[in-house]
Amino acid sequence: MKIAIVKLSALGDIVHAMAALQFIKRHLPESQIDWIVEQGFVGVLEHNPHIETILPVNLKAIKKDKFQIFSEIRRLKHYAAKNYDIVIDAQGLIKSALVSRILGLSAGFDKDSIREKAAASFYQKSYSVPYEENVIYRNMDLIGSALGLNFGRNLLKKKESFLFFAEKDRSKTASFLIEDQKNIIHILGSSWESKIYPKEKFAEIINVMEGNHLLVWGSSDEKEYAQYVAEHSKARVLPQLNLNELKALISSADLVIGGDSGPTHFAWAMNRPSIMIFGPTPSGRNTLETEINKVVDCGKTIDPARLNKTDFCIHEIDFNEIVGLAKELLQ
Repeated sequence: MKIAIVKLSALGDIVHAMAALQFIKRHLPESQIDWIVEQGFVGVLEHNPHIETILPVNLKAIKKDKFQIFSEIRRLKHYAAKNYDIVIDAQGLIKSALVSRILGLSAGFDKDSIREKAAASFYQKSYSVPYEENVIYRNMDLIGSALGLNFGRNLLKKKESFLFFAEKDRSKTASFLIEDQKNIIHILGSSWESKIYPKEKFAEIINVMEGNHLLVWGSSDEKEYAQYVAEHSKARVLPQLNLNELKALISSADLVIGGDSGPTHFAWAMNRPSIMIFGPTPSGRNTLETEINKVVDCGKTIDPARLNKTDFCIHEIDFNEIVGLAKELLQ
């Protein structure tokens, strides 16, 4: 069976959908799974033994050059020549629905399960999965329904790590770790300013905890943020890492602390201890808590259909709450 999964972006969303891969292979071991993704996120999918081929697109380039749409359509038609049995759009956007339709027989969420309701009109098959449901469960339910499988949500409690990297990536990051200390990785950035925990509070967390504290960044703004934290604490700013190096580093972490951001979700995917700090996004929808993956949030109900990017409630979270959880996880 030839299966194409369309999940174009962003980093955390791709990770959430990847959780289904091992269970597809468990039920359909002979299946071939290809993944269509924005080229900037190819690295998170690389080295995954469950993916036959990663098929990149560059739809973001169309915003700068409208004529780019023609080359992207040609690219998708070339991919469509693989003759997929089913194309599953796990994104639920109009652009991802169009991509899926070009590729072949497509399936996705129904109009009442997505924000861009028009996307559902492009699917040959659509399925109801409540929008307010946890995003990882949503992906599992959609993909399972499209394939005629019942995964069962309890499977996720026994999931295997599903992010992979090359040995050269581990070698590049091994020097950052200290063998006789707890290696604690801090993910400082996020996609919205209101999802970022204050740098002053990150420094306070680090200053009251023993360990080898490593600061990860992905943009010039995040680098400046990391430099501030390092100047006011005992943490170290790492060089910029690519996605495979970041996976390798997190695979060896004793603890990952960060906001609702793709790299923080890596810890859950790789079964590493983590604390995710939530501001204006709903914690119960955007991750799954486990015995080793904990959540700290603003303590209020957040409607996922009406997110408020100007809500900076994350600034009110007491750093001592994070410290207390961290010490429990590091015992």
